[in-house]
Amino acid sequence: MLTFAQIWKMRRAHYLSGLIITLFTGLHLFNHVCSLFGAETHIETMRILRHFYRNPFIETILLFAVVVQIISGLKLFKISRKSAASRFDKLHIWSGLYLAFFFIFHVSAVMIGRGVLNLDTNFYFGVAGLNTFPFNLFFIPYYTFAILSFFGHIASIHNKKMNSNILSFTPGQQAKAILVFGFVLTVIIFYGLTNRFQGVLVPAEYNILIGK
Repeated sequence: MLTFAQIWKMRRAHYLSGLIITLFTGLHLFNHVCSLFGAETHIETMRILRHFYRNPFIETILLFAVVVQIISGLKLFKISRKSAASRFDKLHIWSGLYLAFFFIFHVSAVMIGRGVLNLDTNFYFGVAGLNTFPFNLFFIPYYTFAILSFFGHIASIHNKKMNSNILSFTPGQQAKAILVFGFVLTVIIFYGLTNRFQGVLVPAEYNILIGK
């Protein structure tokens, strides 16, 4: 049984690690939006952003934040799931649970791609399975729920922490606006990663991802 002080420290660690991950995720989603302008733009944008997050110091901090987020998130889910009352409370804990498992599988996949398969985990690493049947039956909902869970988690936290109206919009209305933004952004990103993908030749080294 955790004490109040231990739970407070865990929530604090979860919150701080979440801020680090949110910063990276924002950059990562912006990178995916760039796919609207083609694979080359996506890859070039990623190359520039990697100067920021793929140096040993920043990447170590980011990976540590992910580990803290997963461990603390699973423990907080166990503590909070029975006491969640409102819809946003439930959204908070269940979106967090999905994100925890997504981080485990996604980070592992990227590390295996880089370290074992010796692939550049760029645009082609993500879209190979996303645009190939039957793999897309898994990857489309897998990534969709990840993005929606990210914005759902932010929206529920915003609703909980905001105490004042902004431009006459209540915290609940603001949280719903975040959810709508997340949904629209998900559609835009998938348009860039799928519809724009038509006619783009995937390099042969990525065929290993789809069993070719």
